[in-house]
Amino acid sequence: MAARSVIPPAAPAPPAESDNFEIELELLLEGIYRKYQHDFRGYSRASLRRRLSQALRDFGFETLSQLQDRMFRDPALFTRMFQYLTVQVSEMFRDPSYFRAIREQVAPVLKTYPSLKVWVAGCSSGEELWSLAILFAEEGLHERTTFYATDINPAALAEARAGVYDVGRVRGFNRNYLAAGGRHSLGDYYHAAYGKAKFDASLITRAVFADHSLATDSVFQEAQLISCRNVLIYFDRGLQDRALGLFRDALVRHGFLGLGSKETLQFSSHAEAFEPVVAADRLYRKR
Repeated sequence: MAARSVIPPAAPAPPAESDNFEIELELLLEGIYRKYQHDFRGYSRASLRRRLSQALRDFGFETLSQLQDRMFRDPALFTRMFQYLTVQVSEMFRDPSYFRAIREQVAPVLKTYPSLKVWVAGCSSGEELWSLAILFAEEGLHERTTFYATDINPAALAEARAGVYDVGRVRGFNRNYLAAGGRHSLGDYYHAAYGKAKFDASLITRAVFADHSLATDSVFQEAQLISCRNVLIYFDRGLQDRALGLFRDALVRHGFLGLGSKETLQFSSHAEAFEPVVAADRLYRKR
């Protein structure tokens, strides 16, 4: 009887490139957390895929594994990677109706406090901070307010503190300022030279700049107003809930919370802790 040939089972196909990318992405985020203590594991995967794909092209790596290997041996490269891991896109008085709502609905209440603390969480390069500082100055709240501007990106914090922006952006800033109910001219608050606009440092004499992560750090100060806009959209649901829990715990009774135009409390486990002040502008008040 002739022996039958035995055909070995086919080896499993190697993962597709997209599968490799997903695996390497998870390893990269875990490695960054263990090596540098920055936690991006709860950030939106769709956003991270886009930004890290761009980083591979810009730095000339073929895979995230190659990038990770280099990054773990070169802390300077990790510092440069912050521009890809965090989003630094903002403008002064962005969504003017939000700032008008603060001027009309929030400022009158804040005027009843002898001193104020305002937390600008995820302040990026500072446009939100300077906008609020100008608004508070115009509403007579400047002298009693301490602003806490926090971010995980040291370079962004340095830019926020400096208050220097390309003069070409100022025309858009001014349009937003006027639409937000500005009482003067934005030109009253900066001087321009060499293509840059530098805002008046006296506006932030009582500002505190600090490294703070919504992913890993805890509440450090109570506040009457927290403004965290266009940050939560880059978090997954679990991290959004963590951040909103921090805001709930940090706010004084009946304190105010402002979110970005595409962000909502609707699906959060903390939704019942807040009531809308101006729902269309994502402005809420702690119950």
